[in-house]
Amino acid sequence: MTNLTRFDPFAELVRFDPLRGFEDMLRMPRAYRALPPEPEMKMDMSEDAKAFYVKAELPGVRREDIHVAIDGNEVSISAESKKETEQKQGESVVRSERYYGRVARVFSLTHSVDEARAEAKYVDGVLMLTLPKKGEPAVKEVTVN
Repeated sequence: MTNLTRFDPFAELVRFDPLRGFEDMLRMPRAYRALPPEPEMKMDMSEDAKAFYVKAELPGVRREDIHVAIDGNEVSISAESKKETEQKQGESVVRSERYYGRVARVFSLTHSVDEARAEAKYVDGVLMLTLPKKGEPAVKEVTVN
């Protein structure tokens, strides 16, 4: 017995890949693979009834290069790291490397943050933010005439 299949004129379009055959040209050159990976910021966030607590990993970043901005319920954290190494043999430089990187995260919270009471600590490569919640405005009920 033969199996019948329904003809679908769009089946080939779904499987269409415009870059088929160009995979080798799109691969990353070997020189770029040797570079250090782009830095990223890993975060943990928790909350209780009074505040939000954020821990962000920023290893190798100086305290002066960290910027935290709060705008209502939106928080942004940005940091810039600079690393320079130089290897000499006698008077001549054998190798010199520089790395400059910037990481940033922006996120929204469910409540507005009281900017005046917000705290930030940076210890051993970890930024710890305590973001107190603003008191919720009382709901005003309007009578309909």
